[in-house]
Amino acid sequence: MSSPVQTEPAGLPIFRAIRGELAARDVQDLMAYPFFSLAKSKRVVPIDFRAGNVALRVEGTHEHGIATIWDADILIWCASQIIEARDHRLPTSRRITATPYEILRFARRGTSIRDYERLKAALDRLQSTTIATSIRQPTGRRLHRFSWINEWKECASAEGRPRGIELIIPDWLYSALTQDGLVLTLDRAYFDLTGGLERWLYRLARKHAGRQSAGWQFDLRYLHYKSGSLIRYSDFAIAIRRIVRRQPIPGYRLIVTTTTHRHEALRFVVVGRPTIGQLLQQAITSCVQPVDKL
Repeated sequence: MSSPVQTEPAGLPIFRAIRGELAARDVQDLMAYPFFSLAKSKRVVPIDFRAGNVALRVEGTHEHGIATIWDADILIWCASQIIEARDHRLPTSRRITATPYEILRFARRGTSIRDYERLKAALDRLQSTTIATSIRQPTGRRLHRFSWINEWKECASAEGRPRGIELIIPDWLYSALTQDGLVLTLDRAYFDLTGGLERWLYRLARKHAGRQSAGWQFDLRYLHYKSGSLIRYSDFAIAIRRIVRRQPIPGYRLIVTTTTHRHEALRFVVVGRPTIGQLLQQAITSCVQPVDKL
């Protein structure tokens, strides 16, 4: 595989996206916290989240609204490209160029004119959404401020023929991608999930439950807060129960349980064929594992 990087004297080097099928990768921080709107309708109300030393505020413009969890597919594509190149010891850059077709096919989208227009709208939302967070900052009192995309443009040849798009991701995201242990692989069935809450639950399960035989669980009220959703808690709980009945989350089974404090909780259990030892460990852990409320 040859190096996809070209040096541009005007600024950052250009990283030409690697063609072909890639594993889907995502940054753990993006999976653990409410960075995106879960609604398909435009959201202009900011997302505010605070837990321990983690502070997060996400804002969008009245024109475009906050970037959605579907828009995040573009960031997953960027992460997958950079990790793939890194695994092959190829140089990378925050400045990435590709064709819209490559991005759309990666995210299992259509490639019609309407799909291309939706892609450009998603890029606009990612660029206009601003984030202020203490995550990965030396002190919780200092916030890192950035947008998901610093800038993006459509490229054309001298004759005016389209040559794809070019975008620049923020240093905060790029730093996470170049540090070991901050990225996880996603099941590509994730892109088939149509609901924002379903997508968010998968990312949360993948981050916290991972491949642990004992799984993980969250207090349902805290889960509502952690989602950043604007819907009422009662409606959120109903939506969760509907998802539990359908079980659409790839790789995980969801169970609504009652804790020792008589609070409702949602449990993520890894789907598979555990060994007898894993089953015994899961039974022991389920009796002593506290509910995540932090």
